[in-house]
Amino acid sequence: MARWYEKHVLPRLVARSCGNTMLAPYRDRACAGLAGKILELGFGSGTNIAHYPAAVTGVVAIEPSDTAWRLSAPARTSSATSIERGSLDGQILAEAEGSFDAALSTFTLCTVENPAAALAEIARVLKPGGTLHFLEHGLAPEAKVQRFQRRVEPIQKALAGGCHLTRSVEGMLRDAGFSITALDCFYAPGAPRFESALSLGTATRS
Repeated sequence: MARWYEKHVLPRLVARSCGNTMLAPYRDRACAGLAGKILELGFGSGTNIAHYPAAVTGVVAIEPSDTAWRLSAPARTSSATSIERGSLDGQILAEAEGSFDAALSTFTLCTVENPAAALAEIARVLKPGGTLHFLEHGLAPEAKVQRFQRRVEPIQKALAGGCHLTRSVEGMLRDAGFSITALDCFYAPGAPRFESALSLGTATRS
């Protein structure tokens, strides 16, 4: 039953949640400046397609869920950008070293089992000086909210496919050797603070 839920139900719930129109301005900001061939980690149902700049010439989508990939079909079909499905596991990419101009990750590092491995792989496949654009939720800046996040995280992980609430986006990026070039941390409106602490920015491969 759990596997059926994660395979068939969860991708639809994630698509609905991540497709919230209130997040659209943040997706615009995260995608701004993307150009050339990009790798998108956690492609999902293709919510970011509408936010790709015209300068993006091709996208390799890293998405393990067949259900999410099927859900993305309408957006992919109507997109002028060439989009192909790449590796299924972002922690072990088959893509060649130094083959991407930029990478994009939105609401993905919270769920990846080993984010350090995923970030190391992104760094490997980026060209020297390549940029990672990110929009992620994670550890809140306030101690009071952090305490609540730690209490409810086991429930969150069980219901949301392993989604963590207490991962520090900035910490993960720095630990992976990225140089953060822009970072904006804030609470998204319209959602409880324990799940709406967002980090938006860019980081370059060191």
